[in-house]
Amino acid sequence: MRRGTDTRAPAALVLEDGRIFRGNAYGAEGRTLGEVVFCTGMTGYQETLTDPSYHRQIVVQTAPQIGNTGWNDEDDESSRIWVSGYVVRDPARAPSNWRATRSLDDALAEQGVVGISGVDTRALTRHVREHGAMRAGVFSGGAVGADDDMVREVLASPPMKGADLAGEVTTPRPYVVPAEGERRFRVAALDLGIKTNTPREMARRGIELHVLPATSGIDDLLAVEPDGFFLSNGPGDPETQTHAIELTKQVLGRELPLFGICFGNQILGRALGLGTYKMRYGHRGINIPVLDADTGRVAITAQNHGFALEGEPGARFSSPFGSARVSHYCANDGTVEGIRCEDVPAFSVQYHPEAAAGPHDAAPLFDQFCEMMEKKAR
Repeated sequence: MRRGTDTRAPAALVLEDGRIFRGNAYGAEGRTLGEVVFCTGMTGYQETLTDPSYHRQIVVQTAPQIGNTGWNDEDDESSRIWVSGYVVRDPARAPSNWRATRSLDDALAEQGVVGISGVDTRALTRHVREHGAMRAGVFSGGAVGADDDMVREVLASPPMKGADLAGEVTTPRPYVVPAEGERRFRVAALDLGIKTNTPREMARRGIELHVLPATSGIDDLLAVEPDGFFLSNGPGDPETQTHAIELTKQVLGRELPLFGICFGNQILGRALGLGTYKMRYGHRGINIPVLDADTGRVAITAQNHGFALEGEPGARFSSPFGSARVSHYCANDGTVEGIRCEDVPAFSVQYHPEAAAGPHDAAPLFDQFCEMMEKKAR
């Protein structure tokens, strides 16, 4: 542990509605602003923190004890921590895991992530569920000021609705992740905030993945000579992604097999003519049940999204590219969790089949993508 618990500076989590939660500094000291959201995963905090989809969000862990397994050099989902801030109840006094190279506290401090510990996260989660995700700020050490001043600072920060963030997390230049063993397919991926485990899952299936910046056009994509196109996860409001939506329409027009995950599901949906909306508090965790509208089969899934597609479970709808349907929905609240085109080779899901640290119920979706590309090649 970087500092003794008794010597930690005071900290405050300030919500835009004026609610303030007091605690102690955790990670770096200072101030940070973002949207406060909660994640129900009891494991996988390292994957959560390094997921680009959490960019500009202050993540609250509902599990009371965080940091027990420390921080290692293998589980990052990107090159850095992306969350704006971090809120925990009971930080581990010392990590205990053979893979750990340092504590979670140290990892946060090294990367300048301002956090707060000692918060009643149960009360905070209930507040967010009742009032919705909202702007917030974490202030610690010398940054803690008068309550009214901190609330004003939070209210001056930008909301998540209307936020165009994919360009802030995308790769600056194309790169290639080779297939493991013999190459079966070549896929072009639009990086809107892709996670490391996605290329890994594709490589295991013989896919050579060409990861392209979010600004890439149809000519950049076709230059790869791909067998398929992938739309990644990512942060922000899908309504802002006019370029990605237009590129997706061009791909659909060429009937190139397409697979989308999370943000990619929303991009495909908008390309097909569906609307999107901001959810009250979103789905974030690794225990969310999803129903297949055709079979009734349930998959327990990992999710991280605050926006969703409009639509009803199992509903068919017309699009500029033929008929499509809502293929999956959330068993908890009916939220659209997947769509599938019936006249062109394209499908997407709102959840994460590449989930690390799990669950892995949805991993076969990568096989379905391969089958779609194989069928197209015949």
